[in-house]
Amino acid sequence: MKGACLLLVLVSASALAASFTDEEVRKIQSHGPWPAPWSRDPSNRVSGNANATDLGERLFFERRLSVNGDISCSRCHLPERNWSDGLPRAVGIAEVDRNAPSVVNVRYHHWFGWDGAHDSLWAQSINPILDARELGMSAASVARFIRGDRDLSCRYRNTFGAAPGADDEKVLVDAAKALAAFQETLVSGSTAFDDFRDALARGDGAAMARYPENAQRGLKLFVGKGACSVCHTGPAFTNGEFHDTGIPFFLRRGEADPGRYGGIKKVLSDRMNLLGPYNDDPKRSTAVRTQHVSLEHRNFGEFKVPSLRNLESSMPYMHNGSLASLRDVVKHYSEISPDRLHSDGEAILKPLHLSDGETADLIAFLQTLSDRGGQYQRRPFPEDCR
Repeated sequence: MKGACLLLVLVSASALAASFTDEEVRKIQSHGPWPAPWSRDPSNRVSGNANATDLGERLFFERRLSVNGDISCSRCHLPERNWSDGLPRAVGIAEVDRNAPSVVNVRYHHWFGWDGAHDSLWAQSINPILDARELGMSAASVARFIRGDRDLSCRYRNTFGAAPGADDEKVLVDAAKALAAFQETLVSGSTAFDDFRDALARGDGAAMARYPENAQRGLKLFVGKGACSVCHTGPAFTNGEFHDTGIPFFLRRGEADPGRYGGIKKVLSDRMNLLGPYNDDPKRSTAVRTQHVSLEHRNFGEFKVPSLRNLESSMPYMHNGSLASLRDVVKHYSEISPDRLHSDGEAILKPLHLSDGETADLIAFLQTLSDRGGQYQRRPFPEDCR
């Protein structure tokens, strides 16, 4: 009897998997393999450097890297919360205007922040350090702190080949490059979806049968009727670009969040951008996107497409944390009003009009994008620096 039941399960799952069209299978395959290939960041000379990772990890959890000595980067990026904080809007020294995005898998991004105001991970790492609402430091106070701490100064020397010098801005940028080197190591693990995707690629019916039927139906919606994979592309489930998704962008009475429109202005005027003096890439190949980005009216109210990996532990959702659950997110796209979208933008989003069953299936699929990894563990670096 048990054998008959197992055979029925295998046949059922195989039949469901076989219902994917060739085009749907192609789209499913495009979301892997995972982890995706990666190479070091040419704009950061210590990218991939073990000493830089060590220094960056220590700085990331260092509360003295704040004006009041009480807040670290990890205040808003908690390992147990998928490196976010679970709040609608992040709170450092004061509340900021946006939700704290996860820093997992940031090694694969090319724009950083909800508005893309930074074009490198190290430039983005400078922003919260200097923001008066976050860590509230200055280039001078960061440099003074690192110079004055024997251990950090030693680790800085081991990373960059010389002790922190008199140029405060350079020390600040170097600290941010070490922070970036650490964040590059934060990569989510394999998921149930990845197992199914790989099994589908090799035609392994037994392995495919372990993937729940409701998740398979949700996946078919994701790549088919829902057209979710138009924006949530590739192994990281994001195209890394910006879209108006109908979420209100008003901050408070009389004030709006310009989103990508403001981000483009910021990145082009930023001395720390990849067109500036601190890009370690002599060929400036990393600066092509920045060089060609242009400001358009439609960019107002556009926000970055987030990765869907580990999204179950990244709630609440959207740039302002206005949607509390996955069900709220699916409902938003099911009932979205085209009238709330820019008329001069590309008409990608349309209401999906999902049934209750389809909603449940899509959520079941999204839940399979969470990895099976455990709690973050510090790397075994030497405690004493020499």
